[in-house]
Amino acid sequence: MATAQPRGIERRTIDVVPDDERHGTPLSQFTLWFGANLQITAIVDGALAVVFGADALWAIIGLLIGNVLGGAVMALHSAQGPKLGLPQMISSRAQFGVFGAAIPLVLVVVMYLGFAATGSVLAGQALSKGLHLDAPKLGIVLFGALTAVVATLGYRYIHMLGRLSTVVGILGFGYLGIKILADYDVTSFFGTKGFDIVTFLLAVSLGAGWQLTFGPYVADYSRYLPADTPARTTFWATFLGSVLGSQWSMTLGAIVASIPAAAGGGFLANQVGFMGDLAGGGFVALVIYLVIVCGKLAVNCLNAYGGFMTILTTASGFTRRSQVSQLTRVLLISLFLATSVGVALFASADFLDNFKNFVLVLLMVFTPWSAINLVDFYLISKERVDIPALYDPNGRYGRWNATALVTYVVGVVVQIPFLAQKLYTGPVTDALGGTDISWIVGLVVTAGLYYAWARRTANPPAENIPMPATVS
Repeated sequence: MATAQPRGIERRTIDVVPDDERHGTPLSQFTLWFGANLQITAIVDGALAVVFGADALWAIIGLLIGNVLGGAVMALHSAQGPKLGLPQMISSRAQFGVFGAAIPLVLVVVMYLGFAATGSVLAGQALSKGLHLDAPKLGIVLFGALTAVVATLGYRYIHMLGRLSTVVGILGFGYLGIKILADYDVTSFFGTKGFDIVTFLLAVSLGAGWQLTFGPYVADYSRYLPADTPARTTFWATFLGSVLGSQWSMTLGAIVASIPAAAGGGFLANQVGFMGDLAGGGFVALVIYLVIVCGKLAVNCLNAYGGFMTILTTASGFTRRSQVSQLTRVLLISLFLATSVGVALFASADFLDNFKNFVLVLLMVFTPWSAINLVDFYLISKERVDIPALYDPNGRYGRWNATALVTYVVGVVVQIPFLAQKLYTGPVTDALGGTDISWIVGLVVTAGLYYAWARRTANPPAENIPMPATVS
């Protein structure tokens, strides 16, 4: 019978969560991912499609398609959590090997740092405006400190923050949406431009990229659910929370970017301040700033907690340790957040353009990882995992798995001719008129190659092998 997790700092890290510590319901997955997506960076992500040339209506449709496609992949990762009781990236050792999993893990840490830093820029702006700080960068530092507290406390408190941000976000952004409808003829924003395949697919990519980047850590927040939680229930709770929250935010962003004052540079120069002005200024703007901080705090804690877990996963592959002291936990989270705050303090210029390229680059490197992990778990291993072997370089999964590693490299390289980046545009992209379909190519090629190859080389167990109680 499951018991409530002790209050205070979370004890578990990358080790298996025992059955007697499992708790919660799938509803917690909905509120966590809804609250984490109903936030300012998702609004900016939606605005990018319009800023870079799409009609607002086609941008919203493209973002929806991307969110649904990427959200389905992301939710399939989430469904692994209750089944295994493990963080997401530990389970990828079953594909890449105990040492080999460190290769995508390094890229995951970069992802967490990037999103933590970009989120800190926007949340720092909101804190500075709300508290009337003379030094705007002080808001970034304060936000980093808030994130450190919640991320250090861990799983239970992150979920509590998710519930809070869900309620606050619905009220705050719901009011803002109504205010925009009252002040502007929103219907006039639609149909001002014809359908353009390049900007439409950019919107699809922005939506899909947003969702897919949650894949490497989404099971970290479902692994405490009781082991008998139906995979379908976990999938739908995560999928609906993430897709509904992000689509709400991105739709709002596409509309905000279509407002004449935004098109004139107001939103580009000051995203947070522009949102406060839309709300009506004064006290109402202060409330919106607090809503922005709450939403960003929810998702930034996911990034910091995920960053800590990923660093620990990388190190543990070589040290063979699955648990660390509370002091080590505090130090690693503090180091991660200090780094992200440092990046945020020096990377706030040209935020929108840099953020678009950041999301699309992440899409390039994480699509192959998702394809390999999901194909292996659901089609090759058929949800059977030798959990003790995930911690043993001499076990079933070995140190390095050439099948997964070579397939991963192929999955990244094959996308290069299809890229449409600021620094590089692939030859096929030029032939397609600038349309970026690299992530689609990466997903299909990686999934097909890995499935054909792993069927001959994989060594899945006949049934799930749990971690002995004396080890966990």
